[in-house]
Amino acid sequence: MTNFDSTVDRPVSDGPARWSIAGRFLEGLTSRDYERLATTLDEEVRFRALLPPGSSQWVGRDETADVFRSWFGTADRFEVVDATVGEIGGRLQMTWRLRLRPAPFDIGASWHVIEQHAFLDVADTISTIDLVCSGFRAESTHDTPTGGMR
Repeated sequence: MTNFDSTVDRPVSDGPARWSIAGRFLEGLTSRDYERLATTLDEEVRFRALLPPGSSQWVGRDETADVFRSWFGTADRFEVVDATVGEIGGRLQMTWRLRLRPAPFDIGASWHVIEQHAFLDVADTISTIDLVCSGFRAESTHDTPTGGMR
């Protein structure tokens, strides 16, 4: 049975969260396989993001996958520092922290870190992504896993 959240008029699942879809999304993202990432998205997925320059919104599977590709696809070096999946009030929650260089958009050639938090509406595929982003932050020595310079 599907109920509706009266505050935003979206379906809320009575069953368990769709963890496997979130896992496949993260596998696509962290392996930079954007075609695989796209298979987890609804054809008309709505993607809203709060980014350091301001809010942005995209609609559609291909456009959403292309946004992630533009953020992470051109890095020569790419490392997953952390990734998690959870559930809050019927929505899936994912967090990932990545380390890469060079940063996109001519931000800089040195190591940068980025952390993103996403909240998802999921049925058979992801229909909504609401994301908050730290931005690409130049890495300092205390950001490295060993506490030293790399």
